[in-house]
Amino acid sequence: MRIGELSRETGVAVPTIKYYVREGLLPAGRLTSPNQARYDDGHVRRLRLIRGLMDVGGLSVAKVREVLAAVDSPEEPVHKVLGAAQVAIAPPQVAALDGMEEARRAVGGLIRRRGWRVAPENPSVEALAAALATLRGLGHGDFGELLDDYADACEGVAAADLAWVGRNAEVDRLVESVVVGTVVGDAVLSAMRRLAHVDASARRYEGGEAV
Repeated sequence: MRIGELSRETGVAVPTIKYYVREGLLPAGRLTSPNQARYDDGHVRRLRLIRGLMDVGGLSVAKVREVLAAVDSPEEPVHKVLGAAQVAIAPPQVAALDGMEEARRAVGGLIRRRGWRVAPENPSVEALAAALATLRGLGHGDFGELLDDYADACEGVAAADLAWVGRNAEVDRLVESVVVGTVVGDAVLSAMRRLAHVDASARRYEGGEAV
């Protein structure tokens, strides 16, 4: 297909497609003349992946580039690809917060209790510590008592995620599934948690109605 057809197929404007090509997010089309290129279903899939990472996952162009580098490295073990994707989408480090050392100890204790094989430098370790320090600073330090309850739920989600990923026999599709499940799956989990909160509140407090 030509670039206009690719635009109609994906809903992505032609200038945006050209921008993605320039930024290295989308492979260039196959030249059929000095001013014409042809695109295929692979470009359609890649464009939809890019838009999903940006629109649903909320990633910047720079972050999408990092994630796609993992997608394009199918020779890497899936575990390493998952790690690379998580590093790419981790929130930026926050400024020093009061109580961070105590929060880091709490996270380290959680990881040891659960037997999680997680490197201390994993950015999500620091992100969780920052969240706990923030809660403590707001007077909600007792939230830390829920950490193991959250860990129970997250272990179940992680098992479901990887079972879904394992359905893909093709290596490139498996790698893509890991990345999509990591980025877009976060959005699914956050939205579903909010829905569950609404339902739990309605059931807990007498007279609660659907909102």
